[in-house]
Amino acid sequence: MNNIDLKFMFKDTECVRMQSGKYSCVIAPKLGAAVLRLRDEENGIEVFRYRDDCTLKTINKAREIWGLPTLFLPNRFDKGIIKTSDAVYQMPVNEKKLDNFIHGWVHKREHEIECYSTQDKKVVLVTSYTFDKNDEMYSYFPVDFKISYTFTLSENGLLQEIYLTNNSDKALPVSICTHTCLNAPMCDGGREESMRMCVPIIEKCELDKRCLPTEKLLPLKKKDLEYKEGTKMPTLHNISNDMYTAGMNKLDGKDFYGSYVVDTDNGHKVCNEVSKEFKFWNMWNDKGNKGYFCPEPMTAMINSPNLSLPNEVSGYEEITKGHTFKCWQRFFTE
Repeated sequence: MNNIDLKFMFKDTECVRMQSGKYSCVIAPKLGAAVLRLRDEENGIEVFRYRDDCTLKTINKAREIWGLPTLFLPNRFDKGIIKTSDAVYQMPVNEKKLDNFIHGWVHKREHEIECYSTQDKKVVLVTSYTFDKNDEMYSYFPVDFKISYTFTLSENGLLQEIYLTNNSDKALPVSICTHTCLNAPMCDGGREESMRMCVPIIEKCELDKRCLPTEKLLPLKKKDLEYKEGTKMPTLHNISNDMYTAGMNKLDGKDFYGSYVVDTDNGHKVCNEVSKEFKFWNMWNDKGNKGYFCPEPMTAMINSPNLSLPNEVSGYEEITKGHTFKCWQRFFTE
């Protein structure tokens, strides 16, 4: 079965519901085109953070921690400053305790549905948001751009392709991440304590007390190796901004550029394959007692435009007018 419902009411808002094979998903263009739900109906696996009794009001209070929100400009910027090759921008400080600007704003904007299609083995939805002088953030960041997402649901899971295009004469900084909120437990009737996370990491990016990089890359310690070895329990203890450089993983004996979580009680997996543009992983679980956790793929380090590190180390990029940056990720279950 492959179908799409463009007027699916979910949490009192009009969303898009897609179905293909064993998967169903709900995408909310009105809420930053976040994927509010992705479910393996056949195996009873809830991929993203979801609660039947959660209201739209609750989601709107903190869109960063529900489903799959895409953040641009993401992470933290020291004192709200963003330095590019041709300008310095002063963003509002919205993380008061640490004196940073955090998360960006596109996940809070209503996206347009550009097109959609239903084919034999897949369903496709394209959404976009155009940032210009009509946005309230333009006074802080007068750089026109368009960001669009192509969602493809098929028997291979949910593929999200992200396109960022510079519509300005100024340099557009590129730093994208998804605040991937995975459900815990992942299986219907499952146990959080049976879950283990595997993330392919190489070096730890040391952070200071304000969660900003010190620019030191550290060798992995015993606790860090739990991610790499797939023995890390993702919840029931505190994980607070563990940031690492990304490497190649293995899945079913094959190279796999991504992370996965396994329920050791039944062997089911939730897998997140990402494109090579994602050079870092940041792990966070909101103290570990909220029933979700976030292995976040990032194209660049936290505060990357302001670091003295070479771009090939920090992951920071810029694009000029008319150019488009593309990255992608795919979620599937086993």
